[in-house]
Formats: sequence, C-alpha cells, structure tokens
Amino acid sequence: MHRWLWLSLVVVGLDQISKQLIESSLLVYETVSILPYFNLTLAYNEGAAFSFLSDQAGWQRWFFALVAAVVVLVLVIWLSRLKRERLLAISLSLVIGGAVGNLLDRLLFGYVIDFLDFFYGSHHWPAFNVADIAISLGVALLFLDAFVGRQAKQVD
Repeated sequence: MHRWLWLSLVVVGLDQISKQLIESSLLVYETVSILPYFNLTLAYNEGAAFSFLSDQAGWQRWFFALVAAVVVLVLVIWLSRLKRERLLAISLSLVIGGAVGNLLDRLLFGYVIDFLDFFYGSHHWPAFNVADIAISLGVALLFLDAFVGRQAKQVD
C-alpha cells in the first residue's frame, strides 16, 4: 500500500506552498479578513497543538520533531504491511503528510507556521494550517475505518 504515499507528498506540497505564500504576504500576527468568521493570520507555533509547551526554553522543538519523526516511521511501516485496506491507507497517508509538513517547519524554522483563523465573535479557534487539516482528517478516517471495519467483521 506504499502507493498511497503520493497522497502524503501532495499534502506536504500543498502545506509548504500555502505556508510560504502566507509568510511572503503577511507580517507575523497580521490579519486579513476573508469572511465574517474567517481570517488569514500569520502565526508561529513553537509548541504542539493549541500552542502546548510553546512557552518553554526551546527543548520542545527537538522533542516534537523527534516525536513526529517516530510517528511518521511507525505509520510508514504500518502502511507497508497493509493488504487491501484502502480507507486505512488513505487515513495513514494523510497523517503522514501532515506530520511531515509540520516536521519540516520545526526542523527548518523552529516553529510551525499557522495561518487559518476561524472565530465566532471574540472567540478564536487556535490558528492552524493545511498539515493540521490533513492530520485531523486522517485521524477521523482512522476512527471511521475502525468503526466500519468492526461492523463489517460482525456481519461476516
């Protein structure tokens, strides 16, 4: 099922291109209003999800990079052992692509570039990026595959 790694490459490409376009167009924390509930806002996240541990002394850069590299390695091995599980292969490939996209940021810059800013009134969801979307979608599909796979086995 390594053939699905093309999807990971597409995610990495879209993620890196979108980040570079935003970074070349906006200053840090500059906001461009797109819709009444959506802005483009350049932000640098030195931590993990929701800026977890971003206020630390810098060790988190290498820790999260190591975690991402190990996760990618484990998922690629898992993917290589699949036979015909298409949905699982797609979900793993999305997570791999997203993890590699954010890993590249950490290694190159020391932070992850985020720019998608959704909000309601004064309540903002933490800014995120294309890699985060791929990871979230991949994890959702993993859950779907687990549920659908379990249901299919119960029918057999």
